[in-house]
Amino acid sequence: LKPWATQPQRGPFLAIVAGIDEAGYGPLLGPLVVTGVVFEVPDSLVGASLWGTLKRSISQRASVKELRLPVLDSKKLYSTKTGLGGLERAALVMLKTGGQCPSTLGQLLGLVAPRVLDDLPAYPWYREFDRKLPVKCSEGEIATRANAVGRDMVSTAVCMSAVLSEVLLEGHYNRLIADVRNKAVVSLSLVLRLVQQVFSRSGGQGVHVHVDRQGGRTHYREQLLLSFPDYHLRIVEEGETRSAYELTRATTCHQLDFVTDGESRHLPIALAGIYSKYIRELLMGAFNAFWGRQVSGLRPTAGYYTDARRFLHDIEGAVESLGIDPTLLVRSR
Repeated sequence: LKPWATQPQRGPFLAIVAGIDEAGYGPLLGPLVVTGVVFEVPDSLVGASLWGTLKRSISQRASVKELRLPVLDSKKLYSTKTGLGGLERAALVMLKTGGQCPSTLGQLLGLVAPRVLDDLPAYPWYREFDRKLPVKCSEGEIATRANAVGRDMVSTAVCMSAVLSEVLLEGHYNRLIADVRNKAVVSLSLVLRLVQQVFSRSGGQGVHVHVDRQGGRTHYREQLLLSFPDYHLRIVEEGETRSAYELTRATTCHQLDFVTDGESRHLPIALAGIYSKYIRELLMGAFNAFWGRQVSGLRPTAGYYTDARRFLHDIEGAVESLGIDPTLLVRSR
């Protein structure tokens, strides 16, 4: 299986723009998901806002009166009260513009994160779970909105060409943490793995990658040199809100930056965050469903520290009786 990519039908594109964002960095339970979303655009649009370019069909606001597709910070699209609808609508509509219509979680993972399919069977709560999609939206709504967005993309010569996710399940996360003993390093390693994938798919063409910056790190030179030893690295800027680099090999020059508030600055970052959050919440649905079958009356959890401790106390007896390895269940950091 290979990660999904559309096959553009509108002639050559001159620029590749990507955004990367994560979901699940802080929780004690559930997976860490990092996603990269790749767009192909005319060269003249490299520095332009894709919200502005696609303003006829995509909105940067979430409103019940908004007829356009809301694509914005995933934290503003999702809450436990409103549910998956906002995330799902954006994620599945954008896949539909490329002709992709996953009808189950397994199909979605097969499209964007095929490597995790081999890891799922090791976890009882993921082993047999394959939720039907869509969960909250109707297929008709997704098709209608995808038609509108698709027409807008054709008229502006913009194409979402790939969605690439790295899904790090709990036990796999713990094994990496044991090696490096630093959560930020683990997260950055997934980001740089996605950057490598974007570079490798560019066909020798320079790409522009925007990454939502987590934490206070401003210097990435050492990590970039380790991940891209065959490239010449030039530091463009290392500041409080943006750290930018050029990576050059032969005649190819890639642009990479790490920015604060990336979900509000770059549409590809916002969309990457939506896919990461959507995938994580679907997997947390599997997690809660499994433990809900083991413990009567169990309240579900989002996996964050305080409520995770409550949840772990409530399932303690079931964990022991099932012989669950704690390193598969609880993240070490």
